[in-house]
Amino acid sequence: MQLVDLSKPGEKKKLIMAGALGLGAILVLWWALFGFGSSTARPTRTSTTTPAQPRNTQTTPRQPAVTSAVQTYENLTPVIYEPSSYSAPEAKRNIFAYYEPPKAPVMDKPTPTPTPTPTPPMLLASVSPSNVYARTGDFKLEAAGDKFTPAVRIFVDGRELPTSYKGPQQLTTTISASLIAAPGTRSVVVRTPDNSLYSNAVSIQVAAPPVPNYNYVGILSPVSRITDVAYVQDKNNKTLMTVYRGDLLGGRFRVTSISDKELVLTDTSLKIKHTLVKTEGENSAGPLSRPTPRVDAEDDEP
Repeated sequence: MQLVDLSKPGEKKKLIMAGALGLGAILVLWWALFGFGSSTARPTRTSTTTPAQPRNTQTTPRQPAVTSAVQTYENLTPVIYEPSSYSAPEAKRNIFAYYEPPKAPVMDKPTPTPTPTPTPPMLLASVSPSNVYARTGDFKLEAAGDKFTPAVRIFVDGRELPTSYKGPQQLTTTISASLIAAPGTRSVVVRTPDNSLYSNAVSIQVAAPPVPNYNYVGILSPVSRITDVAYVQDKNNKTLMTVYRGDLLGGRFRVTSISDKELVLTDTSLKIKHTLVKTEGENSAGPLSRPTPRVDAEDDEP
C-alpha cells in the first residue's frame, strides 16, 4: 500500500515541510542538551519571578560567564590530612658523647693583710768604717745608735763578735781579716744572744782591692849575688821594663820577691800582696826602661 503519492504536487510539498520540521526539532534538542561548542553555558531558566527593580540609568558592566570548570573548582573542599602519631625508637648510646663534669669555680683567695713589722727596740744608726777592701787585715768597727745595753753584742753575717760597751749610743768590736777575705756585702746587727733585744740591720760594703796592671815576663841572670833583675810589661802601653827587688811600680806596688816562676808585689797602701805568674810578653814590646828607683827610707816588708 503506497503511503505518499509523489505525483501529486501538494503531497510533495508536505513531505518537504515535514522533513524540515523534523530536522529543526533535532537541532533545537541538540542545542538544548549539548550546545554547539560555545565556551559559555546556557543559563537554566527558573520559574521563580523576581520583583521588578527600578531601572537604573547607569549601565552596569557585564559579568563574565562562569565556566563549568570554575563551578567544579568551587564545589571542591580541601582535604585535611592528619597523620597518625609515630614514635621513633630510642637512639642507641653515642660512643663519641660522654659526660663532662662542670668545672669547679675558682675562688679568689683573699690577699692577707701584711702584718706591719714591729719597730726594733734598739736603733743602729751607722757603722764606721762602712766601706773596706777585701784581703786587708783586722780593723776596728764602731757602731753608733741608741738604747744600747751592756748585754747586747755586734753580729756580722750572723756571727757574734766580742763587743765593748761604750755607752747607750756606742759599741765597738774588731773585724777579723777572715770576714772580709772576699768582696761582697756584710750585714751588721746589734742584739742580745737570746734575741730579746735587737736592732735594724746596717751593711758594710767590701770592695775588691786594686791589682797591679803588669805582666811578669821573666828573670834575668843576677847582676850580683844579692839582687835579681826581672822583666815586667805594662798592660796599657806594652812597655817592657826591668825591675829590681825593692823597686816601686806605678807608685804603689813594691817588688818584694823575684823568682823564676813568679813575681811578688806588695800594695804599700793596703799591705796586700799580689803574685804575678810568669808569662810570655808581647813581641812588639818597646825598649827596656827602668822603673822608679828604690828609696832607702822605705820599708821593704808590708
